[in-house]
Formats: sequence, C-alpha cells, structure tokens
Amino acid sequence: MDYRLIAEIYSQMEETQKRLKLIELYSKLLKQTPSNIINKVIYLTQGKIYPDFLGFEFGMSDKLIIKSLGKTTSDSHEKIQEYYNKVGDLGEVAKQSIMNNAQTTLTTEQLTVERVYETFEKIAKTRGSGSIEMKLSHLSGLLSDASAIEAKYIVRTLNGKLRLGIADYTVLDALALAFTNNRQNRIILERAYNISSDLGKIALILATKGLKPVQNVEIEVGNPIRPMLAERLSSSQEIVDKIGKSMSLEYKLDGERLQIHVNKKQVKIFSRRLEDITNHYPDVSEIFSKIDVDNIILEAEAVAIDKKNGSYLPFQELMHRRRKHKIKEAVKNYPVSINLFDIIFLNDEDLTNSSYENRRKILTRIVKINKKLDIIRNKIIQDADEIDSFLEQAIKEGCEGLVIKNLQGIYRAGAREYLWIKLKREYKSEMSDTLDLVVIGAIYGKGKRVNRYGALLLASYDKKEDLFRSFCKVGTGFSDEQLKTIYEKLQESRVKNKHAMVDSKMEADVWFKPNIVLEISGSEITISPIHTSNLNEIRTGFGLALRFPVFTGRIREDKQPSQATATTEIVNMYNKQSKKITH
Repeated sequence: MDYRLIAEIYSQMEETQKRLKLIELYSKLLKQTPSNIINKVIYLTQGKIYPDFLGFEFGMSDKLIIKSLGKTTSDSHEKIQEYYNKVGDLGEVAKQSIMNNAQTTLTTEQLTVERVYETFEKIAKTRGSGSIEMKLSHLSGLLSDASAIEAKYIVRTLNGKLRLGIADYTVLDALALAFTNNRQNRIILERAYNISSDLGKIALILATKGLKPVQNVEIEVGNPIRPMLAERLSSSQEIVDKIGKSMSLEYKLDGERLQIHVNKKQVKIFSRRLEDITNHYPDVSEIFSKIDVDNIILEAEAVAIDKKNGSYLPFQELMHRRRKHKIKEAVKNYPVSINLFDIIFLNDEDLTNSSYENRRKILTRIVKINKKLDIIRNKIIQDADEIDSFLEQAIKEGCEGLVIKNLQGIYRAGAREYLWIKLKREYKSEMSDTLDLVVIGAIYGKGKRVNRYGALLLASYDKKEDLFRSFCKVGTGFSDEQLKTIYEKLQESRVKNKHAMVDSKMEADVWFKPNIVLEISGSEITISPIHTSNLNEIRTGFGLALRFPVFTGRIREDKQPSQATATTEIVNMYNKQSKKITH
C-alpha cells in the first residue's frame, strides 16, 4: 500500500473539525487498506508502532529530526531551525524542505506503508552505542524517497504531533462503519478494546475474520485491561436509591491505582494510563512473584507511607518513584502500602462477569494465604445511615472518602457506571468534590507571570462525541514552581491552532493537544454563555462552567485525558446542587 494515500487522507482529516467528517474520511482509508496490514495503519494513526503498554518510543528529538532533514536536503541546519522557529510545526518544515529540494533523479524507491512502518520499528528498537547515527540513517533513508506531503506526516508521527484530531473512540466508530456499515456496532468493538487495550489487534481481527470473532476476544494476562471507573453521587440517600440497601463500602485511598498481572511468577504492573510501571515498583513485584497461582490479575491502590509512623502520605510522594533514575533510592525513601480491592482473572478463569461479592470473597482468601498482602477495608451494610458514619471514619484515618459498590455488580472494563459510586463528603450549598479537567489552552501572564501562563483553559470530556469541551479558566492555586512545571509539560502538547478534538468558544493565546489532566476545586457549577461543556443541555445557547476554580496542586499524571471528569458527571452534579446559580 502506498504511504502517499495515508498522507493525503491525513491532510483532509486535518482540515476538518467535524467529527462525522473525520469518521467518514478515516473509514474511507480503512476500506482501502489491505486487511493484513490494517493493524499497522491503526498504530501509525495513533502515532506509534505497538500498543502503549509495550513501552516502545521513537526517541527522536526535534533536534535529531532537524539534523536528519539537513542530511537529506541541501538546506542548512540554521535555515531549517529558523523556519521551525517561525512556523512551530516540524512536519510543515519537512514538507517545505522537501519541496525546496525536489529530487530529479529517477532512483527513488517507492514509499509503502510497510516500509514506513518497518523503518519506524527499527528507529524505536535502536538503542545503545551508535544508536543516534543509526536512527538518523533510518530516517534520512525515508525522507530521501518521500514526497513533501509524505515527509510532513512521517516527521509528525515521529515527534508525536500528528494533529489529526482523532482519538480511540473515533477510530472505533470508523472501524465499525468501514467493516460493518453500522456505527452502532462500535459497542462490540469497544468491549473487545476495553479488555485488550490494543486497537490494532481488534482492527486486524475485524478486517480479516469479521465481527463475530471480535466478540470472542478474551483477556490475556500481561496485557492491561482498561480500568472500570466509578460514578459520583452527592448523598447517602441517592446512593441507596441507585444501588439498593445492600452494598459494600470501601475506603477511597489517595494513591496510585495499580493493575498487577502475574503469569508463572512473572510480574507486570500497569498504571491507570496502562503504562508498564513494573520497574518503578520492584518491591511490589517481588511480593507478587511469590504468590502461589498459575496466573492472576489484581487491582490495588499503592499509597506512600511514612517510615516513622506508618501513616498515609499524599499522592505526590509516590511520583518520586516515577523518575527514570535513582529508582532504588526512591523505593527505599518512599515505601508503599499495597491495598488490593479487586480480582479480575485467576488461574485461566475470567472473573469480570462474576459478582463483586464473589470477587471480594476470592480476594479475601488470597490475602489470608499470602500474609504480605493487604486488602482495602470494607463494610457490608443494609442501612443508609451507616454510609455517613463510615465516611467520617475513613476521612479521620486519612482517606479521601468512600467507594460504594453494588454487591451483584460485574466488572465492566473501561466503563464508568453506577455499579461503583465514589463519595468524598456530603454536598452542602456549594460544591465539595474535586474535578479532573484537561488543559486545552492558555492565556499569557502579566507582571510576575511574564514568560509563564497566567491562566489555563480547561475542559471536561464528552465521551459520546469524543470531544473536550471548555468548562472553566483557572489562574489561582499555583505556586511559582508549579507554574514552571506545568509550562514545561505543556510545551510537548502545544499546537498551532485549536485542536480538532477541542470545542471552545473562548479564545486562547496558546492551544494544546488534550493531554495534561489537573485536579481542580471550585464553589459551584453554573450556567455559562461562554463555555461549551453540556451546551444546550440545561438551557438553549448556554453551557455549564465551574465557578471560582482553584488548582489543588495535583497534576493527575495517572490519568489519561479520556479518564477526566465527563460531561455526564458534570450535568449530574449541577442537577444535584441544592442551590443553582443562573446568572
């Protein structure tokens, strides 16, 4: 398959901000793709060569790409850098460079999808001594045979800035349309994706075998499952109305959610974002390598503990373990308590369709046999009054609140449903819970904040439309150090214009690809004429916004943008407020 076809459709996708048009264009590309390489086209569109949990990165800095462009064309390093500084898009720079130095020779080799993919594989797998020169050689080989438009998307793929405005759920829609002619079949594909976390795999099965085999996709130990998420409600009575009188209350800890896979003593640990973080928890790996099972998948909350008194420490302390260097030192200085709360798979048996009550019993037996394991404290209740007293107890013991679970509830991978409900503390006349919002834009600062962002434009996530809709602008709660850290993190996500997955009436000085998630508190959710979250759901022409937003100090590095607070949650919170502000 000619890579130019992909590049041309990417170009058309880039020009539209209409989601239905994106689905139509990408579906068209998938229909024209040979079924045996459909997975490769999916990965390339995601800007990768394998699913994220395998941990491969291209390792191509902007500086290295500029050097490769210099080797491929007659443009000087200074000229390329100058143009990059001007346009801020290395893909456009590559396109212009190739156009300016169009080859007249007839010896160029055709650029196929297979060749591009295989070269990307070589680049990602090239490590160690001499790897820089080898990466340069691989990329230069591609660019020397590339047309201008091909060079643009080759470079954008390598530096992680494809800018197509297409995310996982849009890809699933396009797959359903391309191979079943019915977008409603996305729900079947989504279920398979949620238990495999591998879009390329699902696409290959669908394209080569059809829809029915997709329904038969099974859990594989070692491949992460997209985590089940909790809805939120504001009072114990609402929870009883949703779940019934018989339920389990669990402590909600302020830690990092871990998904632990063990297969024949080999341990893999994944984060909520499905990253392989096994190396950051060698102490945890050692404990689980000694469990007497053939295979198992468990979920746990890792909480940093004070070495002196054993009390819980804030979530941020765990981030010391996520550094690339001095991991042994971090493990020693920041010990953790591993608190199990669910079991998904045991000895070749899928437990996701088993009730929570049964899964908890199995988990309890495993903890009793293995003395080094802990289980999150819970309480089975029949009376709503017990929720509030247990909540107060949890808060006194340093927990965030409670997670209330339906005893008969199954494990719905990737779903956010009322089978699990989180409760932090009772609503008063103001909002008391925090929200996890995605940074989509920024406004430059003044005075002390010159050369920093003075305020950030934040969004909620609309899963149905796969869009990030503006919800508030926050400029308070930041320390100077936090402003610096956030500024640096955002540079990798900076885009020239408003991202195709962003819906915002407000203008920003700088726009970003939705990537960074921040924890935000506020006073209330109010009707807004300028924000697009939940537009027209409460009043025609109006959205919802957060009043008096404040950054809590927590960057949610453990969350993907699609795991941010959803628009469905926001409208529920608005409806439950005892006082509604409508001006």
